[in-house]
Amino acid sequence: MINEQYKTAPNLTISVGNTSYEYRELGEKTGIPVVFFVHLAGTLDNWDPRVVDGIAKDHWVITFDNQGVGLSGGQVPTSIEQMAWDSLKFIHALGLKKIDVLSFSMGGMIAQELIAIEPGLVRRMILAGTGPRGGEGIENVTRLSDRDSIRALFTLKDVKTYLFFTRTSNGKRKAKEFLLRLKERQQDRDKGISLKSYRTQLKAIVAWGQATPADLSRIKQPTLIVNGDNDRMVPTVNSYDLNKRIANSQLIIYPDAGHGGIFQNHAAFVQAALDFLK
Repeated sequence: MINEQYKTAPNLTISVGNTSYEYRELGEKTGIPVVFFVHLAGTLDNWDPRVVDGIAKDHWVITFDNQGVGLSGGQVPTSIEQMAWDSLKFIHALGLKKIDVLSFSMGGMIAQELIAIEPGLVRRMILAGTGPRGGEGIENVTRLSDRDSIRALFTLKDVKTYLFFTRTSNGKRKAKEFLLRLKERQQDRDKGISLKSYRTQLKAIVAWGQATPADLSRIKQPTLIVNGDNDRMVPTVNSYDLNKRIANSQLIIYPDAGHGGIFQNHAAFVQAALDFLK
């Protein structure tokens, strides 16, 4: 079945042993699917529907909940590498032999570990708002997230307003538009992440940021690296570092944009992604 919009795509479940994965599909199920790897605390409902719908016009798109998050079963893994192994279980359960990857933030970290484990699985990879293992400032994500969570609580705003967007008039407007888009789905919404699972993911990111850098010269796949010029969560310098260390890569940096630059500039990003995936 081809779903025209992400906001109405049904929730699907697939079991691997005693564990279940919740996912959604969009677009015509032909060719190589684009599998989306989500950010810290992210669920199926945290993807910008304009990005999913835009990619799905030309591609088979699959989004999924990580283990222990949203409607998926199991426990949240304690390391980024284990998250990659769990993602592989999901991909193999679907019978996929080759995929393209669209990853954001923590999802980009998982994607890098996944490609190290099974490089032949991935044809092309998009790394947005992310950085390399051992990258600059990644270990500060807990302090930054906690501070902005308190800030959001006192200002009665969604924390993504501060974490994903700049505080310019343009950034503030784009944040409001993005948060409204996330609410477009009315039926069968996903469950939010629990506090315990969120803290487990945070610890995994911190450990990954403090770990020995990976040899990114092993990544041979064409790679598109995208970020805003003012990413506070995964400092933008990490995107330049990825571009320098991944030989077959190209870089897009959006001006006056933060961690969520692909959502702030969703139309431009979708077009760039479609061109790249061709």
